[in-house]
Amino acid sequence: MEALFLFGSFVVLIFLSVPIGYAVGISTAITLFFFSDIPLVMVTQNAIAGCDSFPLMAIPFFILAGSLMSTGGVAKRLLDFANLIFGYFTGGLAMVTTVSCMFFAAISGSAMATTSAIGTFMIPAMKERDYDTGFAASLTAAAGTIGVIIPPSIPFVIYGVVVNTSISDLFIAGFIPGVLMGVALLTTSYILAKKYGYKGTGHFPKVKEIWIAFKDAIWAILAPTIVLGGIYAGVFTPTEAAVIAVVYSAFVGAFIYKELTWKLLYKSLFDTILINGITTFMVGFSMAFAGYLSIQQIPTAMADAIMSMTTNKFLLLLIINLFLLGIGCLIDNIPATIILSPILLPIVTQLGMSPITFGVVITMNLAIGFVTPPYGINLFVASAVGKVSIGSMMKYMKYFLAALIIVLMITTYVPATTMFLVNLLK
Repeated sequence: MEALFLFGSFVVLIFLSVPIGYAVGISTAITLFFFSDIPLVMVTQNAIAGCDSFPLMAIPFFILAGSLMSTGGVAKRLLDFANLIFGYFTGGLAMVTTVSCMFFAAISGSAMATTSAIGTFMIPAMKERDYDTGFAASLTAAAGTIGVIIPPSIPFVIYGVVVNTSISDLFIAGFIPGVLMGVALLTTSYILAKKYGYKGTGHFPKVKEIWIAFKDAIWAILAPTIVLGGIYAGVFTPTEAAVIAVVYSAFVGAFIYKELTWKLLYKSLFDTILINGITTFMVGFSMAFAGYLSIQQIPTAMADAIMSMTTNKFLLLLIINLFLLGIGCLIDNIPATIILSPILLPIVTQLGMSPITFGVVITMNLAIGFVTPPYGINLFVASAVGKVSIGSMMKYMKYFLAALIIVLMITTYVPATTMFLVNLLK
């Protein structure tokens, strides 16, 4: 009964448009009040204890690094280089958008930041080349989901803290699935470009042009190499890597590209404070929510109920994926990860799935929710940047969604997509 009341009150608050952080905290508090003798101070204690984590310190630094690279000229250099290489092909600007999102994903760790940074440049550029605005915005939103899969990834940090697993291994495991998502979107955008007649720039780059663009973009390309290379080589932890990313991006933006002014630095810091405040608020109350679930042994009961549905491994994993896809349409990925990971992890481990693989799978499911209404934060960002309606975007989004779901299924049922590099680098 308490589980039904807890989740029911949470869903009701969400549909009443109560901010997610408040909804999580209120539903936990009222359930404690009516169904247990646990003091309400437990909510505050668990919220504070949940945020008292060294790995979680990586989140504001990755947010700041992504913002600095967006305002400091790094994103622009990546776009220019990608445009020179891929712009010639059919649907060239669509390919540039996807590839740029993949590169920026290896810097920001955020789907929304990736969509905003790349969309600001590429959606107007595609409109100038007579691409349909709905196509341009939907592709940018879909490609932005790669931001939380290709490492570094803020949701991977959250998941690693919640289930106490290696964040470095999660970063390694996300690389191949992230690349597969990019390839799937590249393929889909090429097919749609052929169908709708979206041509390339018509300019085949010369070696000299490529070399000049590469030299200009080298500092941008080195950013993910330094950050991820240091993590994989064991030189520094993910949290330390986030700090290094901030220092590197500030140095490159201010002293090499010379585009990071004091005004832009202030804006980046202010935006980071706002986003991190919202994120930390959600993390804290989500930890309290998950703590109450654990006290009442609700995860165990729910796991037993799901396992009793069928003994077929394939069907169980499909049910879990469908459930997570549905949740992703309604709830932000951070509280969803904190609340659902302890419930679902025991189930998938019984089915032989590694906690590392499940971290990637749950993040991919919830990332797809970024481009599905009614939550669909990437949809709203791309819609605002492109000044286009969500309805116009959904005409094309169905194709990109299908591509992303195919990659999700491959990642779920082929463990090598996540564990090959993890095992290779150990």
